[in-house]
Amino acid sequence: MKADELSVLIDPVVRSFGCELWGVEYRPAKAGAFLRVFIDKEEGVSIDDCSNVSRQLSALFDVEEPISSAYNLEVSSTGIDKPLMTIEHYERYVGHVVKVSLQIPIEGRRKVQGQIVAVDADVVTVEEQGTRYQLPFQAIGRGRLVIEF
Repeated sequence: MKADELSVLIDPVVRSFGCELWGVEYRPAKAGAFLRVFIDKEEGVSIDDCSNVSRQLSALFDVEEPISSAYNLEVSSTGIDKPLMTIEHYERYVGHVVKVSLQIPIEGRRKVQGQIVAVDADVVTVEEQGTRYQLPFQAIGRGRLVIEF
């Protein structure tokens, strides 16, 4: 099962606790899969939110068995330096500073840190020190908000 398929099962549980499903990381492995569920809430996610969602997901997975092997489940807040996991996340944070690691180099760069200035279709444009980089979403490995104090 893929992360997006798991999200369909996970989303209603997360919403039932007044949270937003931010994203799902799923890494299958022979020795045991790893499933990380990121949740968010406008007023911030508490430890109780994480543990409540975790308990409910564990119970659901015991019945539905979407993962056939042993797995570790982690339910986590996005934190203040939110991981940007979808193109919609980048759209939501236009104007904010991000740090992006690329799976393939763009203009000889593997890392770009700057302000998101535009998101068009599947391209994120980030301006770093006056230079604009057009980053195809599928080339982005990881992206995170940069918190400026």
